[in-house]
Amino acid sequence: MGRVIAVANQKGGVGKTTTSVNLAAALGRLDKNILLIDLDPQGNATVSVGVDKEALSVSVFEVLVGEVKAKEAIISVEHACVDLLPANGNLTAAEVTLLEEDMGPKRLRKALKKIRFHYDAIIIDCPPTLNMLTLNALTAADAIIVPVQCEYFALEGLSALMGTIDTVQDELNPNLHIDGLLRTMHDRRNNLANDVSNELVKHFGVKVFQTIIPRNVRLAEAPSHGESVIDYDASSNGAIAYLALAKEWIRKSRI
Repeated sequence: MGRVIAVANQKGGVGKTTTSVNLAAALGRLDKNILLIDLDPQGNATVSVGVDKEALSVSVFEVLVGEVKAKEAIISVEHACVDLLPANGNLTAAEVTLLEEDMGPKRLRKALKKIRFHYDAIIIDCPPTLNMLTLNALTAADAIIVPVQCEYFALEGLSALMGTIDTVQDELNPNLHIDGLLRTMHDRRNNLANDVSNELVKHFGVKVFQTIIPRNVRLAEAPSHGESVIDYDASSNGAIAYLALAKEWIRKSRI
């Protein structure tokens, strides 16, 4: 049965979508069967693997509100070596619908129940706010990967996330845990970035992935071409880092 991983941080701009897309693609390149779920109404993960979010006939929205089964909305993205459960702006409406239901936070978990065994891992790209969509991801997930930009407010944002995780564990998903914290957009020439990196290791120890994702132009360019960085430029530092992360995660998760 596939492990469900939510890529989450309540702070925006830390590399959640970049990590979701490129970790999924890297795992796919390592011969793992991967489902990438876009749970952000902006649909950035969908666009980042070359799928036109405006042309979707069905998406994760219809899955969450019970109009279609998950397998009916999944798209095979062969060049990225992943399957995709896509999203677009329609997903915003799911927030209102799910808020009105007692089972609202559990809709995604229920939808994934029958398809989990098809995959080695299911990676969920979460929105950058604590809302009903994020609660669905955390309720469905076995674990969380937390991208953390190595900058001044990093630890402050983590404090809020840890509180959210505690609440979800208490009320919705007692088995939820953190797989690891991932240092992103790191510039080793920057003293502050190095200081924050060291503080993360000091506070969280082995929970911090050894792999560090560097600032990399190719990582920034790849989404505009509808490709993961591994497809766009496999020799780039960004691609090398995400392949290293995938291998590290496989070792830790034993999938």
